[in-house]
Amino acid sequence: MPLITISPIQPDDNPVIAHIIRSVLTDFGVNKPGTAFTDPILDQLSEVYKEPRSIYYIARVGEEIAGGAGISPLQGGADDICELQKMYLLPAFRGQGIARKLIEECLDFARSENYTQCYLETVPELKTAIRLYEYFGFNNLDKPLGNTGHFSCHNYMLKEL
Repeated sequence: MPLITISPIQPDDNPVIAHIIRSVLTDFGVNKPGTAFTDPILDQLSEVYKEPRSIYYIARVGEEIAGGAGISPLQGGADDICELQKMYLLPAFRGQGIARKLIEECLDFARSENYTQCYLETVPELKTAIRLYEYFGFNNLDKPLGNTGHFSCHNYMLKEL
């Protein structure tokens, strides 16, 4: 099996990861407003994640981008709460531990930035992802935190760091 590497996003990665995010959401039938599919920032993630206390990681298998995930301050939330954002993997790379590596890198980064909680939003269609988040200790919330703009995401989860 080729080497799996996790590294911060670079400008050349933008079109590939944007395509991955859109294709995964399309595969699950959630390519609609109120999800990452219509985020205006999707095509320039390397610029967006240069903001303080933010990072977006790209997972590569050999030279091929398999997916990515990011951490950013929760918009409209407390200073000590970050958000796990835009975690998507191509189907060919699922079930190989890559998602776990991405989450571990993201949570390590969050702790290094003195966040005490990590929040995420997702959709019920992403059942495998929800199980993975639960494995990492994310708990379900009854209502959203902050103001993410993802009004079509109805699963809210929070983890103590």
